[in-house]
Amino acid sequence: MPHDAAPYPSHAAPGPQPGSTPLGDGAQFTALATLLSVSCAAILIVLKVAAWRASGSVALLASLADSALDLLAALATFYAVRYAVAPPDADHRYGHGKAEAFASLIQAGLVFASAALIGQDAIQHILNPAPLSHEGWAMAVMAISTVLTAGLVAAQTGILKQTHSVAVAGDRAHYAADLGSNLVALAGIGLAALVRAPWIDAAAGLAVTAWLVWGAVAVFREAALQLMDHELSAEARAQILALARDDARIIDIHDLRTRASGPYVHMQMHCALDSRITLEEAHQILVAAERRLLEAFPAADILIHADPEGRAEPHGGAFTETASAHEAAF
Repeated sequence: MPHDAAPYPSHAAPGPQPGSTPLGDGAQFTALATLLSVSCAAILIVLKVAAWRASGSVALLASLADSALDLLAALATFYAVRYAVAPPDADHRYGHGKAEAFASLIQAGLVFASAALIGQDAIQHILNPAPLSHEGWAMAVMAISTVLTAGLVAAQTGILKQTHSVAVAGDRAHYAADLGSNLVALAGIGLAALVRAPWIDAAAGLAVTAWLVWGAVAVFREAALQLMDHELSAEARAQILALARDDARIIDIHDLRTRASGPYVHMQMHCALDSRITLEEAHQILVAAERRLLEAFPAADILIHADPEGRAEPHGGAFTETASAHEAAF
């Protein structure tokens, strides 16, 4: 289940303003995507349980376990994305966006556990192969599973054009990888039935196990980067700088910091202004800069500090920007 890059590299889109609904229709599209994911996983579990009980296929068992984890992960994401878009409150002044990252960690842990169990079962069946039964039914269920998964991925792709949810992007990558595992399981069952070699089915289950581990590592990495407040990508930071300085009255920008929080992004920066202007003029300049940024990051949490040109004292405390970091930002 590899995890594709998020629409806002690294790992988040924008954060809300108190009392507003900056995510708009995006939150509804995200909720719809998670509902489709839960429904698809539930249908596939019912089909695969019936086919596995009839056939005894290890490859099908691996795919069934994957679908069971898909359901748990989909449920976690279903609730996480709804909690993540809740407005900031007295106890969470930066919002609840990191609920999505915690849901991703749960996904990764479940996948690791499942991979270990499936891998153990696959190795046992390779060493002690057992013949399959009702292979046709098992193959039919895997074919249906592949079609349903492909339909879900297509729907999620369309929804991602309307929203920048990291959770949906990760879920889409998850199910896109499931397409691969379904095809591996389908091929394993078919070959095992064709050449009467049940160990091929078990080997296919082992291949699915390796796929699960690879995907779990990717999901864990994405969640860890977000929880560690990793900076947005160089492209996103360049866009922020370009929008912020799109005013001749802004002389310099420094101490730009960004971080992701689920479906949100937080940014703060210092702007050097002419020391002769009034506080009211400085306020108008910074408000205009915020509005430009909000057009590109409609749910962003933005903090801009004004400095008089050439007379700003070093600031930042423990997080003071170094000269090299300042140069890199430009």
